[in-house]
Amino acid sequence: MLADNVAQQTGQPLIVENRPGVASAMPAFLLQNAEPDGYTLGQGTSGVLRLGYMQRLNWDPLQDLSFIAGISGYLLGVVVRADSPFTSATQLIDWARANPGRLNYGSTGVLTGPHVAMEDIALRLSLRFNHVPYKGSADLMQAVLSGHVMAAADSSGFIPHVEAGKLRLLCTGETSMARFPGVPTLRDLGLPMGQKSRYGLIGPRGMDSQLVERIHEVFKRAMEQTNHLEALARFDQQLIYMSPADYRRFAVGTVASERVLMERLASTSDR
Repeated sequence: MLADNVAQQTGQPLIVENRPGVASAMPAFLLQNAEPDGYTLGQGTSGVLRLGYMQRLNWDPLQDLSFIAGISGYLLGVVVRADSPFTSATQLIDWARANPGRLNYGSTGVLTGPHVAMEDIALRLSLRFNHVPYKGSADLMQAVLSGHVMAAADSSGFIPHVEAGKLRLLCTGETSMARFPGVPTLRDLGLPMGQKSRYGLIGPRGMDSQLVERIHEVFKRAMEQTNHLEALARFDQQLIYMSPADYRRFAVGTVASERVLMERLASTSDR
């Protein structure tokens, strides 16, 4: 939708190439070999900012990318099967506290937003979960529906299953969901966590600042169009616009604020 809106403005087609993997950070790798001419861009997720904690890199996510515009952020939801004995997030937390390391939960991958959020909860509450990573929402939802994991943390893949009565939504992340009124947020549970699963538009290192600004303005107009806002709303997302400077500040702040949690995960072999 966003690409179509940009194409209508510029009169030039945009080719969208989906490249999953590495906590949705694959585009950042591809940008390392791209010319900084504005013709090759990528979606930057928070997973990009965690790459240095995941593996050894010969480039720096903060220094070797151009931050063009923040667009939105993914949801967070913790779900269990509809017949689970856990009818609230408090019950799940209490059980995990009484049974260290026995609560199996799945996420959409190592160091994805849902995984990091769950481990942040564990760190704040002195809990120990058993994390089971999956390749994506489809595999994760099948795992929790079939009982292979006791709970799942996901962005929006759980929505149709909750609406169908197959899964129970225990809590959401930073904001509540209009379609599921009454479900508490993490803040409602006494966890003052700011969910940081943001995503935006990034480019190769070395892009001219005027070029960045021109591309930013085009995408800003495109993301503010009604059809894009409606598309976000279908996934209970909202526009979270950031200018190039704001986006870079967010990136720097995220890398710094998550350092303790990332080092904890890196040193824990069963995560």
